[in-house]
Amino acid sequence: MAQLSGTVLSGSNNVFEIECDDKDPDGNSIIRSCSFKSKRLKLDTKFYNPLAPGDRVEIEIEDPEDTKGQILSLIPRKNAFLRWNVKGRAPQLLAANLDYIILVTTPGEPEFRPRFIDRELAQAEFQNLTPIILVNKYDLPEAQDPDFQNRLSIWEELGYKVLRISAKTGEGLPELAELITGKLSALVGQSGIGKSSLVNVLDSTCVLKTGSLSQKYGKGCHTTTKGTLMHIHLNESIVNGIPNAYASIIDTPGVRRFVLSEIAPEELALHFPEMRDLIGKCKFGASCKHESEPGCKILEAVYSGTISEERFESWQRIKEEIETGSWCD
Repeated sequence: MAQLSGTVLSGSNNVFEIECDDKDPDGNSIIRSCSFKSKRLKLDTKFYNPLAPGDRVEIEIEDPEDTKGQILSLIPRKNAFLRWNVKGRAPQLLAANLDYIILVTTPGEPEFRPRFIDRELAQAEFQNLTPIILVNKYDLPEAQDPDFQNRLSIWEELGYKVLRISAKTGEGLPELAELITGKLSALVGQSGIGKSSLVNVLDSTCVLKTGSLSQKYGKGCHTTTKGTLMHIHLNESIVNGIPNAYASIIDTPGVRRFVLSEIAPEELALHFPEMRDLIGKCKFGASCKHESEPGCKILEAVYSGTISEERFESWQRIKEEIETGSWCD
């Protein structure tokens, strides 16, 4: 018997593809299909899924040439990104041990949903992750809409990095490639947003299945059915001719509703950075609900324009969704 460490690439039905730390004769990492050795492993049972792409695990094999193994334990995570799985009624791990969480949106096709991004940003803040907002399909005419541009400016003024990308024309791809080179990032977004198309254009040797929008509803179909960690070789044309530049990308399944996990309604404002420093400074202190109370510092900031009305309204509606359990698009 031998013990090894490895990284989870993907998994389903409690069988996981593990990229092990040992190498084959050509110097490539060996990938083994692994299941759990015991149901009594010290995993956090509160999650809908026990492991996510990017997780590090200890495994056991009988022989170095084995293509299968058994998972012994989870190595403590540096971080993780998750959402609430409504159907499973439990937190769902999407990716682990990330350098960046890349939140993909579009100006149209499918429809731009700023509150979807605001939810993801709040979850990223809660998990202490570094979010990047990636606007794909920036070649669409809807990208020039003043309201759309205003929303992007609001996020940028809060300090969030916003990338304007077109997988079709190549706009913004060099900046994206420079950001993710040598890093582990996860692409998260609604169905049909173009995550797989981005991977295909970053690395022309990748051929991920892409889908079209539903003509009836204008929403995407699920083409990525499970999260998968890939090591992609970035096209030299977008990395100034540098050979062998690579990035590690977790392509997550598209979601139609992003529901926050483990964030209480009274704590939501702590994960809106423009509100965070004002918490507790209202006339009624931490008990202020920021609705109509006199001396509310957050309301004063909204009236003065320091906090945008769009973000304040987003906070109000997301807070109500948490309180009622009724999540809207």
